[in-house]
Amino acid sequence: MPSFPRRHFLQFAGSMLVTLGLSQWDIYQQSIRYAQVLAQGTLRKLALLVGINAYPESSQFSSLQGCVTDVELQRQLLMHRFGFNDKDILTLIDAQATRQGILTAFEEHLIKQAKPGDVVVFHYSGHGSQVTDPDRDEPDGLNSTFVPVDGALPPDFPERGGTVKDIMGHTLFLLMSALPTENVTVVLDSCHAGGGTRGNLRVRSRSGGAILQADPAEFEYQKQWLSRLSLSPAEFIRQRRSGVARGVVIASAKRDQLAADAPFSDFYAGAFTYLMTQYLWQEPGTSTVNSAIPRVARNTSKMSSSSQEPIFEVKPGSGYEKQLFYFTPKQTAPAEAVVMKVEGDRAELWLGGLDPQSLAAFDQNAILTAVDSKGGEQGQVKLESRNGLVGKGKLLNAAKPGVLLQEKVRGIPIDLPLKIGLDSSLGKDMVQAKQALEAMKRVKPLPLQEGEVQYILGRMNDRYQQLLQNTSIQNLPPVGSVGLFSPGLDVVPGSFGTPGELVTDAVIRLQAKLKSLLAARIVKLTLNTNSSRLNVAVSMTPAGKDTQLIASAFAVRGVGRAIATSPQPLNDPKRLPLGTAIQFRITNNEPRDLYVSVLVIDSTGEMTVIFPNQWTATSEVMKVAAGQTLRIPEPGKDRFSLVTQEPRGTTEVLVLASSTPLGNALKALQGLASRSGQLRGPVALSDPTEVIGSMLDDLDAGTRSSGENSSPAGGVRSVDTTQLAALSITFEVV
Repeated sequence: MPSFPRRHFLQFAGSMLVTLGLSQWDIYQQSIRYAQVLAQGTLRKLALLVGINAYPESSQFSSLQGCVTDVELQRQLLMHRFGFNDKDILTLIDAQATRQGILTAFEEHLIKQAKPGDVVVFHYSGHGSQVTDPDRDEPDGLNSTFVPVDGALPPDFPERGGTVKDIMGHTLFLLMSALPTENVTVVLDSCHAGGGTRGNLRVRSRSGGAILQADPAEFEYQKQWLSRLSLSPAEFIRQRRSGVARGVVIASAKRDQLAADAPFSDFYAGAFTYLMTQYLWQEPGTSTVNSAIPRVARNTSKMSSSSQEPIFEVKPGSGYEKQLFYFTPKQTAPAEAVVMKVEGDRAELWLGGLDPQSLAAFDQNAILTAVDSKGGEQGQVKLESRNGLVGKGKLLNAAKPGVLLQEKVRGIPIDLPLKIGLDSSLGKDMVQAKQALEAMKRVKPLPLQEGEVQYILGRMNDRYQQLLQNTSIQNLPPVGSVGLFSPGLDVVPGSFGTPGELVTDAVIRLQAKLKSLLAARIVKLTLNTNSSRLNVAVSMTPAGKDTQLIASAFAVRGVGRAIATSPQPLNDPKRLPLGTAIQFRITNNEPRDLYVSVLVIDSTGEMTVIFPNQWTATSEVMKVAAGQTLRIPEPGKDRFSLVTQEPRGTTEVLVLASSTPLGNALKALQGLASRSGQLRGPVALSDPTEVIGSMLDDLDAGTRSSGENSSPAGGVRSVDTTQLAALSITFEVV
């Protein structure tokens, strides 16, 4: 994903001054560059983190729930992965984050303390908005803002306009310009497109527009900074229209998109901030902004909605997109958690490195390994409970606060439910929908905006049709039809019926799909690409073209040596036209045999097993010998081919490689194949929960036989990172 076009969101643009001769600005810029060279060995890292949940409630202005969490996500990350001193991180939350409070903190903590060569981070999570721009930098004549806690709307809004105490993008440009260092990262988790809610998400935007103006104090403040920086109004306009003033600016969404305040398990956070910080906990220390943000953006769109695509911009001509994130090399090993407090043999943990899809596997019975700066094992902690991202556990060996923790064993709940939100579009049928869903095993209907749900049951209406018209969804369901949405109101393909269908009939029709979606949720709890210790690599290529890599995955902590010599991927590697023939290669780089299963989940949630595919054989048919590569399909042996086909949309391939034979899973698969009359070839799972449950039983038995977690807690299956690699490859059929 390229960085976004200039002036695409906050218009706090700027670039190097191009003039004849030397102005005060030239001298100022040159002095910064010279001083940075002198300061290389003594740099300081400063951060100002702002998060506002407690906005005043009104019809145009709602409170948020995840912005204070964002501040803690960043604070813990900066301290424990990027080496920031806690005393150099200033946080402003809720009532502290007034307009004056934010501006004063930026000046006092960042501008006055930073020296050339220092590292500066400014993070803002809260509402965004827009006000009239007297200079009309954008065609719509609006300047984007971020909204302090005292940024109330005029009393007669929207009937009449007025002034607001927002902080304009133009003001942020000046503040960034005043920083005496180029090593600046600004992260903005807010938006300016509409407001209110979307599905089960809350949008981080307050109403705004052409009838609102910034408070006169805002323009006076800008004039003061123009004087301090010796910038004329004309030069100010020219610079901000050219690009950002310093370093890197990262935004959680494009100018016309939403930024989601999202529920995760039992807490709320910014969808973007959580996924970005979680990625940076796991990243080995070599990611640049240019490589990291596209990956985070894909995950954010998937977790939030297709209407949220994070973007970034760097100072023009600087090359900062090639710099390490936060202009700082990682000083510690990748980790899932960190020890915050120790009392006797009990520890309190911060679990910010956990993937949001795997949180349910870290409520109890998980084991985390304490590691040194190079990843060497120092001891273990057994997790006993989790509240949000704070865990409590028992020390199995001594550990001190600040010690990083990596996953050893996770505990997957046996009775994990599929949570379905009930949308208001169901109207008077909501009670019937709730009763019909409650009659299904392990399906839990819930009201929206009261916690995490995996999907939403709703009825397509005119408003949703209009909302979805600008998305990539083809053939939108007709108005009046009932089906499933994602938490961000994207349509689940193949889930909608005909207009006028009774909601109870719709639930009956959806029973098989809901079983598949539940099975997919369970199996995805095993995904451990970042934490598995098995040296396994997976690649996807066009059939018969081994040198053209489409996509790949490998267990990061298992070394993944096979990837080092893999061919380069094709351009736009993960968008495959209908009719594309593909092949998978799974390489076992371990010195021991592994047992493999490969599942494919299409965009409708349907699940198919493509390996094993001989249904009269023993569990040895699943074995991949040490040092060997399995090809699916195997040329000259398998009697099937893999070709992309309908339904279009995102397809996910899950590869599970276990050191334990998967005998129970194979028996369950053989039973399904026998009932359908198949002897070989891929098999669609009519009741995938049975197969997935059997597979987890195999993995749990392997974990216990290895000596880890030999007394598992009731209702939990244990999975050891030294016994399983669960990898994923995702592509889009177009």
